[in-house]
Amino acid sequence: MLVLGGGTVLWLGGLSPSAQAPAAEVPSTQVAQQERPAQSVAPGAGGLIASGYVVARRKATVAAEVTGKVVELLVDEGMVVEAGQVLARLDDVLADKDYALAQARAEASEAAMAAIAADLADAERILNRTQTLSGKNYATEADLTKSQARAGVLRAQLRQAEAQLAAARLEAQRFGEVLGKHRIRAPFAGIVVDRSAQPGEMISPLSAGGGFTRTGICTIVDMDSIEIEVDVNEASIGRLHAGTRVEAVLDAYPDWRIPGAVIAIVPTANREKATVKVRVGMDVKDRRVLPDMAIKVTFVEDGAPATARSDPP
Repeated sequence: MLVLGGGTVLWLGGLSPSAQAPAAEVPSTQVAQQERPAQSVAPGAGGLIASGYVVARRKATVAAEVTGKVVELLVDEGMVVEAGQVLARLDDVLADKDYALAQARAEASEAAMAAIAADLADAERILNRTQTLSGKNYATEADLTKSQARAGVLRAQLRQAEAQLAAARLEAQRFGEVLGKHRIRAPFAGIVVDRSAQPGEMISPLSAGGGFTRTGICTIVDMDSIEIEVDVNEASIGRLHAGTRVEAVLDAYPDWRIPGAVIAIVPTANREKATVKVRVGMDVKDRRVLPDMAIKVTFVEDGAPATARSDPP
């Protein structure tokens, strides 16, 4: 205990050394500098959230290449189809007749060529015999010239018949292809998500002005090509790269976290929204993930432990 003048008494026995000598005040900026690590770490993608939609990279509206009336429709919404499977059949009566007519023309051309080839063989035998007799002075020069001219004409006619036969066969092949186009087939394996035609309707590859002609049979989606497309603010796009891990949550299943990774950053920006489109792939494929579903994607910082749940609750 220390007694000072004026009646002031100070107790010093219970004070710590730090209390006995008050520390000098350190500026806050200096404290921040002392707590900051020696090397600054570049910010990762952690905490970055973007919204987007589920999309299918392979999606096609199957249409006819020829104009015709639908006589049979073999698909419905939700049906799984294989590549090359017949989806619909158009009225092919006239196309079948055209194909049969082209085949008959090809057969006629083949018969005509065979007849000319037989005449040419006979003319060449006569020419050889005339040449032999002319060498022994038993045939005149006029007979030899006549035999040579006839053989030459028949050779030209044979080449013409061969060309006509090739053209007839190509025509028959063409009409066969047209006949085959009256059966509309699936371009790839997938699921039918929309059926836009009915039996009895007219189908055409070109839309008609009156609006009574359909241009498509159905829409097929390849579910194995499902991925996510999100728009990321261009100010944050530098934090992402191909392979950045993500956790995706569908609005339809808020408790289901789907792991995935960035596939690619589309090298173009949207001027109006100041965003860049990012393609994201999912590690799991599930039939409940449907095209055009709304989804939110959280980009995980590189090296952060994965906490995503790949199975729906």
